[in-house]
Amino acid sequence: MQDRRSIYDTRGIDELRRELRFEPGLLRRLRIAYFKKSLGTEAALAELPAGVRDAFAERVEFHPFVLHKRCDSQLDGATKLIFRTAAGMLIESVILRAGTGRVALCVSSQVGCAAACDFCATGKMGMAHSLSAAEILDQVVQANELLRGEGRAVRNVVFMGMGEPLHNEDAVGRAIETLCDPSLFHHPPSRVLVSTVGVADRMVAFAERFPGVNLALSLHSVRQGTREQIIPLAKRYPLPMLRETLAEVQRIQTRQLMLEYLMLAGVNDSLEEATELLKWLDGLDVHINLIPFNPVEDAPHLTGSDRETRERFAAVLKSAGVPTTIRYSMGADIEAACGQLVRTENHAVAAALARARC
Repeated sequence: MQDRRSIYDTRGIDELRRELRFEPGLLRRLRIAYFKKSLGTEAALAELPAGVRDAFAERVEFHPFVLHKRCDSQLDGATKLIFRTAAGMLIESVILRAGTGRVALCVSSQVGCAAACDFCATGKMGMAHSLSAAEILDQVVQANELLRGEGRAVRNVVFMGMGEPLHNEDAVGRAIETLCDPSLFHHPPSRVLVSTVGVADRMVAFAERFPGVNLALSLHSVRQGTREQIIPLAKRYPLPMLRETLAEVQRIQTRQLMLEYLMLAGVNDSLEEATELLKWLDGLDVHINLIPFNPVEDAPHLTGSDRETRERFAAVLKSAGVPTTIRYSMGADIEAACGQLVRTENHAVAAALARARC
């Protein structure tokens, strides 16, 4: 049997069309049905003549992932989708339905994460492997197929799920190119956001490649020792380097930068640190998101700042004219932010794979 081609492989699918000898217009209709209208595989294939439909379906991989489990929050508009990879590992995406009616999809770029941030359950599992561009995009397709039944669609795609996106830069880049391709998803680059813990040497290259895509930095502290304590990667990318990087990214993209600041009680939430943050930001045009901490089983030493502390911290920033938002977590009852279920199950799968190799 011949190797199957990914539906996201534009060149490979075009070659297959020529091999099967059907009109380019029919392939365009299939792509519109699949990528833009989210009608599903069967409806997309129905756009092809009966004589080539089966041959095309046998040669094309539409879904590299199988939906393993769906978890719907009983508190808000969050849905966690847990997908199983071909190797049996699990990853998750989170659909976030805001009160405004807009829908964001938080996608994963890796199984696990090498950044090993102290506050993150995904980081606690270590690094398994990076996802392919097709696997990243399949999260968008399957989410949109689910949302179509609600009369909704993904408006914003945010790379804030499992993994450090800039540690999988090639696949993430190809996924974004496909996502923004007018002949495929035609998703506006301004509605794509890539969040990084600060891989400084790749941030500038990414901004140059995708000037219209938003970059966000998970900053969390402007004290080097504190940042190293919660983000081990900070030793490689110290704060002075990050500050220069942000200035260069802003020169390239010429718009406001997003900074994420996780509020941890007694770690980074003092008024003195708010003042230090203002000094560090001087000259940058930024929007700061103050993020509540979601408890992680493997980090019992960390506690989230209370609401009053977050509001005082925000007041210092706002009084200096820095746009600041106090965020709230969606899907707390389904662990949508930290991926503990996936992390636990992946340990078992990884162990089984290791035994098989022996």
